[in-house]
Order: sequence, then structure tokens, then C-alpha cells
Amino acid sequence: MLVDTVKGMYINGEWVQAESGSMLEVFNPATREKITEIPSGGKKEADEAIRSANAAFESWSELTARERSNYLYKAYHLMLERKEKLASILTEEQGKPLKEARGEIEFAASFLLWYAEEANRVYGEMIPSSKKNKRLWVVPKPIGVVAAITPWNFPAAMITRKVGPALAAGCPVVLKPAEQTPLSAIEIVKIFEEVGLPKGVLNLVVGDPVEIGKEIMDSSDVRLVTFTGSTEVGKLLMEGSAQTVKKLALELGGHAPLLVFEDADLDLAVDQAIASKYRNCGQTCICTNRLYVHSDVKDQFLEKLEAKVRELRIGNGSDETVDIGPLIDDSGLNKVKDQVEDAVSKGAELMTGGKQWDGPGGYFFEPTILANVTDDMKIMSQETFGPVVPIQTFDRDEEAIAAANNTNYGLASFLFTNNLNRAIKVMEKLDYGIIGINDVFPGTAEAPFGGIKESGLGKEGGHEGIKEYLEMKYVSLAVSDKL
Repeated sequence: MLVDTVKGMYINGEWVQAESGSMLEVFNPATREKITEIPSGGKKEADEAIRSANAAFESWSELTARERSNYLYKAYHLMLERKEKLASILTEEQGKPLKEARGEIEFAASFLLWYAEEANRVYGEMIPSSKKNKRLWVVPKPIGVVAAITPWNFPAAMITRKVGPALAAGCPVVLKPAEQTPLSAIEIVKIFEEVGLPKGVLNLVVGDPVEIGKEIMDSSDVRLVTFTGSTEVGKLLMEGSAQTVKKLALELGGHAPLLVFEDADLDLAVDQAIASKYRNCGQTCICTNRLYVHSDVKDQFLEKLEAKVRELRIGNGSDETVDIGPLIDDSGLNKVKDQVEDAVSKGAELMTGGKQWDGPGGYFFEPTILANVTDDMKIMSQETFGPVVPIQTFDRDEEAIAAANNTNYGLASFLFTNNLNRAIKVMEKLDYGIIGINDVFPGTAEAPFGGIKESGLGKEGGHEGIKEYLEMKYVSLAVSDKL
């Protein structure tokens, strides 16, 4: 056991049990075995966490930016020191291979470092007045209590990507992690406790998502909800925010297209397509969901792709040689099965994979390639969140762009070409918030991350990321001509 499971919820600087006595069971998706159980809270614990954060707001926001950043610097270093332990916990509860888990911990730590630095760069503005007797300026101020609701697919990085800028801006946080992966959240909160973060500044509530979510949305003390998850839940949060007019920062679903033009480096395109599609067993919001290949290079591309996909090793992520771990649960597995069965029944060619893999008994599905797919297949319009890549061909650039944009999602898209003019022209026409050119890993702490259309509101990362946690106070001062 890697986690002290007595420590399930953290409110006002104390580890607490659930008043109801309820416990949440946590399972390893690679084996379906129970890892542990932890206290499971609800309305009461959420209310206490919000009250605690609200009481801490004044003192935390009045610290200097440098004082707040010092806590983030310390947490960053401690997180890297504990990388191996954190990665092992992450793999055990989420399933991704250890090598990916280590990468996620490093990625997660990078947000603490970046926002430790950005805390000191929250600038106001002086405005030249059109009137001689006026002095105008804009003063940034922290928005207030933040509720951060994080997903299971990146249970460490999605926490620090929200908690980092919130704390840097001067906002206390109520953290609600996914029920499938609370153990990473517990370990991260323990790090902040160890570096001496003041009581109430970071609170952790694990448990019933409906009860906790309702308490968050109904509370007038919570001024911002930052959420990463499905578009369907994001829409519910938008509805729930109306009564108290909360600000929302939403990173929602995606259906990323990847375009391979005839002048692309095919070896690079194949390697990157595999890295994008099969990382985390396809359970990433920006992974390739649709692959469009120019007809002139289709056969060559598919031959290379199939050969390399067949070499991928599937299994328990704790095995250092494994490339693909399990899906998160039965629901995720059944969704992938349904999409593959639907595509094959409608004429898709199954090139490799296509079925559940028993292995050690977990939620595994073979890495799968579907050729000759058509737009009426579910997989071409529904986010898959699994290790399946559907492939279509195109002959003209305009045809590829139209196909790529034919979705309500607008998170990420990718294109592969060695023609700079084409890269720029296609990039300008792709209707997405994030675009990778010969690159499927655009995420980095120093750059803004976020979608358009039904893929979300706001940005995370970069200097834009901290702005979500700030309000701008405008000041107009009338002055006299007399000294």
C-alpha cells in the first residue's frame, strides 16, 4: 500500500473522516482488484471546505506575490523528489504505463514552477486619460474561492494546472478529484501540507459527485469553477452557475483530426500518430480521434502504421516494458467495443486489433486500426477515449479541412506536411483552439491550452492561465489643478 488511506479529505488544514462514515473503494483498472478505500464525503464536507477556503481568502490574498510563490517553489521541488512514488500511485489507480506516469508527474510539477514565476508577473495597467483632471488605472485582484474539479485521465497534471495558478493569483481552492483516482490528489495535497501552506488555502473533498457538485454550484462564496471533463457535464455546470453568476473555466471534450498530406515525412507522421492515439490507451482529450491521409500516400502510410501498432505491448502499466495499459472501467471499455462493432457492421475494414484483451483481467482493449470508415459511423462523431484510430482518405486540401472541421468540438487538431505555405494556410482554416504542425504534443506549462466551440471556455497554462483567476478593478481618480 503506497497511500496513507486515513488521509482521505483535507479541510481547514486537517485530515478528516466523512461524517456519514461512507467509504469510497478505489480499484486498479489493470486487475480490477481493490486497492484501498478512503473516506467519502458529501454535502456537509463540501460546505465545510468552502467555508474554510472563504475564511482563508483575505489573509492568503493579502500576502505578497513573492510570499505565495515560495510555497509553489517548495511544492515543485518536493513533487520532483517524490516522482517515483507519485508515478507508482498514479499507475496503480489509473492504469497508464509507468513511463507515462513519470512524464505526467514531471508535467504536473512544471505548472507549479511556471505559476510560482507567474505569481510575480500579475500586472495592472495605467490608461492615458482623455481628460486632464482624470487618472485611470486597472488593478488585478484575485477572484475569490475556486472550486477545481479534475478528471481521472491525468489525475496529477490536471490538479496542478488548476491549483498552481489559483494559489499564485491569491485564490484558495476546494479540490474535487475524480472518484476513480483520488489517491494522486491525496499525495499532492500532502505535499502542500508539508511545505506549510496555511490552513484553508487548499481543501480536498472526495466523494459523491452529485452532492459535492451541487454544494459548489449553489454556494455564493465559490466565485470560479474550473473543470476538466466531458462536454455534457460542462453544460450542466454552465446551467448550475447561472443562479450565482459564477465564472467558469471549462476544458471539455475533443474529437481531434490528424491530417497527413502527400508531402509529409511519413515515418514521423506514423510515429506521432501512434504516440497521439495510443498514449494513455487513447484516453486523452487531445488524442487523435480521426485520421485523414492523402490518397497518394495511403497505402504506404497504412503499411507502416499497421506494422508498428502490431508491435505495441499491452498489459499492466507497472511492467516497465508495457506500451498500453487498461481503460479506466467497464463504461469506457463498453464504449470502445460499441464504436468498433458499429464501424465494422457498417463496412469498416479491421486492419488490426478490434477486440477485448483479457490479459491480467483488467479493462483492456487491443490497439486497433479501422480503414475505409465513413461519416455515418459513431466513431467519426463521438469522442472515443480508447485505443482505436479510424482512417479516411482525401485528395484535396480543401476536402481535408472541411472534414476536419465537421464537428461541434474544437479542442485540438494536427497536420503533417513539409510545405510551410500549406502548413500556414491549413492552420489558419482549422477551427480549433490548439493546432500541432508536425507535433502531437502541444501541451506545455508556458503556453495557453484550451478549446473553442463545445470544447470549452478559457485557457490553462501560459500567462493567459492565471488571468482566469483574476478580476480587473478599474479606478478613476479625479485630481485638482492645485498642488
